[in-house]
Amino acid sequence: MKELLIKNGRIIDPSSNTDTIADIVVSNGRIKQIGTSLYSSEATIVDATSQIVSPGFIDLHCHLREPSDIDTETIRSGSQAAAKGGYCTICCMPNTNPPLDNLPMITYIKTVAEKEAQVRVLPIGCITKGRAGKELSEMLAMSGAGVVGFSDDGSFVSSPNLMRRAMEYSASLGLPIIEHCEDADLACGGQINEGIIATSLGLQGIHPIAETIAVARDILLAEMTDARLHIAHISAKGTLELIRLAKKRGVKVTCEVTPHHLTLTEEYALGYNTFAKVSPPLRTQSDINALIEGLVDGTIDAVATDHAPHPDKSKQCEFAVSSFGISGFETSLALLMTLVHQGKITLPMLIAKLTSAPASILQMRIGTLEIGAPADITIFDPHKKWQVKTANFVSKGRNNPLDGQTLTGKVNTTIYGGNIVYQCENNQE
Repeated sequence: MKELLIKNGRIIDPSSNTDTIADIVVSNGRIKQIGTSLYSSEATIVDATSQIVSPGFIDLHCHLREPSDIDTETIRSGSQAAAKGGYCTICCMPNTNPPLDNLPMITYIKTVAEKEAQVRVLPIGCITKGRAGKELSEMLAMSGAGVVGFSDDGSFVSSPNLMRRAMEYSASLGLPIIEHCEDADLACGGQINEGIIATSLGLQGIHPIAETIAVARDILLAEMTDARLHIAHISAKGTLELIRLAKKRGVKVTCEVTPHHLTLTEEYALGYNTFAKVSPPLRTQSDINALIEGLVDGTIDAVATDHAPHPDKSKQCEFAVSSFGISGFETSLALLMTLVHQGKITLPMLIAKLTSAPASILQMRIGTLEIGAPADITIFDPHKKWQVKTANFVSKGRNNPLDGQTLTGKVNTTIYGGNIVYQCENNQE
């Protein structure tokens, strides 16, 4: 493994409160040295002048579709797209076919990832068998195989008693429950946010209370069982208030928000734009403002992509039958940088939400540039303007509502374990 010498970058590492112009030497897959005017005759030089050098991004929530839906995404293609987006660690959700609800399935994902993934892939196991919400999965066996949490993502565990038992088991295993909080009865088969846009389009809406009431129940159960609860992709102002109060009471609750819920409103669905159909749905500007406030005050712990690739046929169809989800790895940073350029959050804060904060939730020594840590590094130009062309995505999923738009902020180099796994060529989208 050849040494790397990253020169003259602005190093921002929230884990150590570092923000300085310096060089980094990478050797044997780890951070060897940080300083000024460093030199190594054996190293490959990476010029980071006028660029940001941060710990490799960490995504707590993505969908890789393997083993069965390999025409939609694979561990290889998904991890390549992640690397292009600056991610060095991605946590894959278990709502695959078949679901990741037992030891052999987790072993399969880890084996394939070891051979084919471009970045670190951490599997999440199901809470219930088949994600059916009837019987607990093989939680103990899967924890021994290396899952980083349990989730029935895409489905809410409707039984309070079953969720209580799941939390008791997960607490004993030291792993979080990662909950998709949306009460199915209240969501009532809705397509987008309940409101004027849904009414104008003649679509069934989903009121934010479907999310908020589910979060309220799970917070109370987590408080009762002393379990770690991580709430996925929050979208509503009311949800944020519940989490803020729970944290003040000492409940072990964390949460994430997606780039699209921080920046895109329900208006993107106008014209029956299926590429803007996500679960939970895009909400209002008022919700976005509240989520940004929660990001700034620390109520929201991390940003996660919820990368959800789909084939063209499942998006280029009638809105009511189209699939939920956005293919988000490759636009994540640039979308989030709009908040920085608008002065709504600082760049160090954004990097923290993509690195040290998710690392803390995972309780892993990643997301840092400290000496001796794994050399997972993202180098990006915060001012680079580029046009989104979904036809050029590395992901097999082209389902992204930003196609044709010009964004600012571009990943130039991603280094995972000391190896360059992505490097942007001139004029490459």
